[in-house]
Amino acid sequence: MQSSLPEQESVTWLNRISYAGSDDHKLILAVPSLFIRDYVSTQYKQTITSLLHELTGEPVAVEFTVKKVPASPDSKEEEKTQPHREAMVKSAPMPKAQKRPKDPNINNSYQFDTFVVGDNSAFAYNVCMAIAKNPGVSYNPCLIYGGVGLGKTHLIQSIGNFIQESTPELQVVYVTAEMFTNEFIQSIGEEKTPQFRNKYRKADVLLIDDIHFLQKKASTQEEMFHVFNNLFEANKQLVFTCDRPINELQDIADRLKNRFTRGINVDLQPPDFETRLAILRRKCEGKSSYISSEVLEYIGKNVNTNVRDLEASLTKLIAYSNLLNKEITLDIAREQLKSTYSMSKDQSMSIDSIIRVVADYFNISPYDIKGKKRTKSVVFPRQIAMYISRTITDFSTTEIGYEFGGRDHTTVMHSVQRVEGMIQSDIAVSNSIQNLIRQAQNFKREK
Repeated sequence: MQSSLPEQESVTWLNRISYAGSDDHKLILAVPSLFIRDYVSTQYKQTITSLLHELTGEPVAVEFTVKKVPASPDSKEEEKTQPHREAMVKSAPMPKAQKRPKDPNINNSYQFDTFVVGDNSAFAYNVCMAIAKNPGVSYNPCLIYGGVGLGKTHLIQSIGNFIQESTPELQVVYVTAEMFTNEFIQSIGEEKTPQFRNKYRKADVLLIDDIHFLQKKASTQEEMFHVFNNLFEANKQLVFTCDRPINELQDIADRLKNRFTRGINVDLQPPDFETRLAILRRKCEGKSSYISSEVLEYIGKNVNTNVRDLEASLTKLIAYSNLLNKEITLDIAREQLKSTYSMSKDQSMSIDSIIRVVADYFNISPYDIKGKKRTKSVVFPRQIAMYISRTITDFSTTEIGYEFGGRDHTTVMHSVQRVEGMIQSDIAVSNSIQNLIRQAQNFKREK
């Protein structure tokens, strides 16, 4: 097998396999880690089995076991003095695999052990940990989606940091979709497209953040499509993040959407109160600062959006305490954060306000819009209210569906698409909806 493979591939993988034992029609091979076991089993087991059958004329089963074998410093000298010793008694030290340079775009502070896991993120966390331990073996490709500040970047970069530490022979590449786009445009302008493609298509693990940035960028999507195919067919690990489910993205080629959703999709929801409190305590420990439980609970109850807003509130209080040398009391916290909370409330449009404005316009009750009625006189205003909620607020389709009587996010998506179609084909409907949007925004200001 070594003679048929590139030298680097042979050094990286085959030279890390050693004889562990044998039984009737069974060969047991040892490797130094679970990752290598899974990789060589996937990539080489069938070839090894075929070669053994060819050499022995009999079927031989192959099994892999994990066994770390320390290299002997004087094994080369022993080989000189004992040239006829059986190689299977003690293997010569394995050649060292080439250590890849770390990706400078990956922030070392993003680690799995600094991520606070709650009910909102447990599934996503465990999927990412499994990927980091066995890249390219399972959950490939992986898409992590959710609103801003919920931990997508933390998780995707944690994968990169874990692999760079545990399996340094793998080439990890992390970029945002914006960086990928800018590099692609620059490579065309400087006539360096081959170098650009070489960078991404030779990655063992490709991590791309914020793929919603690819909307309306047809040429970049085309290049991403080819990069994806090249790596996926070579069993390389692909992980992406997005601020919403892929099927909600506009102006993304269907074939690219299909590939993003080919593997596993996991979502991150806003953290519950207990998780928010745990995050605040962890942040205090990280900043070596003391904030009373009473104040932390006050922050946790008032900031229910995302982790980024939690940290911003905490950072402001810690700065106040350090600069003025004062202990943060509940009264101080209320005074310092009141503008932050009021700003947040002003910026987030209330879905109830939108429903009320739409209900008044169509002369029906808000209860009907949220209810189960499916008559045309109710369904049309309900779809418009969902469309406006999706257009002028930051709420996800899941959150909007919940506000509309616990409906599924696919119902919201269908409503948005239907209203978008009517806007394009009917100028009267378009004008009415623009008028309703203005009324909803004015309603918020009046309140």
